[in-house]
Amino acid sequence: MDFVAANAGVLTAIAWLRWRIFCNTLRSTRAQLELFSQIIVSIAFGVLALGGALGMAVLSYFLLSTGKPQMLALFAWMIFIFWQIFPIMASAFTTTSDSSDLLRFPLSYGSYVLVRLTYGVFDPASAIGSCWSLGIVAGVSIAKPSLFPWAFLVMLTFIVFNILFMQMIFAWVERWLAQRRTREIMGVLFILVILSFQLLGPLSGHYGKRARPGVQRFAEIVTPVQGFFPPGLAADAIVQGIYPQVLPAISSLALLCAFSLLIGYALHFRLRAQYRGENLSEVAATSSFSKERALNPGWNLPGFPAPVAAIVEKEIRYLSRSGPMLFALIMPMVMLVVFRLGAMNSARGSVPFFTRSPELALPAAAAYALLMLTNLVYNNFGGDAAGIQFFYASPVRFSDIVLAKNLTHSSILILETILAWTAVALIYRRPGLDVTAATVAALLFAAPVNFAIGNLLSIYSPKKVDYSKFGRQRASQLPALISMGVQVVLVGVAASIFWLASYLGNLWIATLILLVLSGASFTVYRMILSRMDGLALERRETMLAELCKA
Repeated sequence: MDFVAANAGVLTAIAWLRWRIFCNTLRSTRAQLELFSQIIVSIAFGVLALGGALGMAVLSYFLLSTGKPQMLALFAWMIFIFWQIFPIMASAFTTTSDSSDLLRFPLSYGSYVLVRLTYGVFDPASAIGSCWSLGIVAGVSIAKPSLFPWAFLVMLTFIVFNILFMQMIFAWVERWLAQRRTREIMGVLFILVILSFQLLGPLSGHYGKRARPGVQRFAEIVTPVQGFFPPGLAADAIVQGIYPQVLPAISSLALLCAFSLLIGYALHFRLRAQYRGENLSEVAATSSFSKERALNPGWNLPGFPAPVAAIVEKEIRYLSRSGPMLFALIMPMVMLVVFRLGAMNSARGSVPFFTRSPELALPAAAAYALLMLTNLVYNNFGGDAAGIQFFYASPVRFSDIVLAKNLTHSSILILETILAWTAVALIYRRPGLDVTAATVAALLFAAPVNFAIGNLLSIYSPKKVDYSKFGRQRASQLPALISMGVQVVLVGVAASIFWLASYLGNLWIATLILLVLSGASFTVYRMILSRMDGLALERRETMLAELCKA
């Protein structure tokens, strides 16, 4: 009882503290806009949760009514995969609190674990996954009312397992990302997994007819094997309860509980080390003797001052060791391959879209390349974190600092466009001069607009980026929503101009119109860039507080 009372007091104190922080932050305009964006995102998540729960309930009822309860395993696997992948995909639209910050307070280990799990329960993935799981319970209960207590117990255990598994994955991945070498390995593995998912559909559609016997044989092997894993065990426990087969149902639930205990122990092992103060460092041990090293001169960019060249060098050196940067560079080319193999049309014997209209492949790849840069463009100072203090202390104008960051992003965009042009030439056919000119003109129109708005949001709504924290390296919600709106408008304008030029039979018309619009976008960019010094000085307290916080 004392433990329960003490933990209840801890949770109450933390809840009150977070409520007061939330109320105090609403005094600023930025926080009020962030609240508005959170409401919009919460509504979207709520629709996803309730809609998915309703779908799971209807489909579960249908399966039991038609005598196919074994198919519940498919829904359990869908929930499990969604539960673990959604936190990564939705990191741009969720604000995840770092419970490890609470270790600076005199919490007991039990209280810390409880707080960590409580944070996990209120995670959007947990809320949506729990609603979907309860949807299965509702569907099963409507079809078999007497099965409600058993189905609820099984799915509740399944929910507990998913929460523990998600927290365990987060805890261990954060530990691996704490050091540079393991961080690079994890980044490469993550990119390979994402690319595998991207290519899985087209390859299956392309080789589906030839590989159908092999696929059937593979399915025959996988179907019984999946029953030994938690999603299969949860579904099997419910199915065995329908017949009823008491002993097999209880054994499946017992195995599911054993998996939960095993995952819980792995989480405990990691949290215990974290609670005891484990601090991984990338700093090399001090050598007993000094080595004389020649100083390498900094970069020199003709036409730009030395501070701009120094910041460009710093940005490129940092980003060249970044997994997300490598991911952004190769994804446009991967998407071209995906569309080339696209099962969407080839499965029906028709010609893929970009094969029928290869002149649109380069503009689409360039637009996708610009889209992949928005996480950097709309949060210019996120990677600097506490280093923002050196920018304020140095005798360098903020307009030069921002210009250097925009030049870095522009060089990346140019490199990606060249790679995209090469990929289109190899996969489809060499883009014509009119298509290339129109694509370059479209980038000259869209890139300055993105840079201008991104510079403003980087000052008004910065967010610290920590690549050693899993799923916390995106901009805050407000810039994410604004960037989506900006991309929709820019793509709509450019697509309309391309359609008009195609209708008139001359893409050079699109080039001319886009060049005129690019003049206006460059004017807007220069106006906003000239105001960076004043805005950075005016917002210095907010930027320092946001980027330098622990």
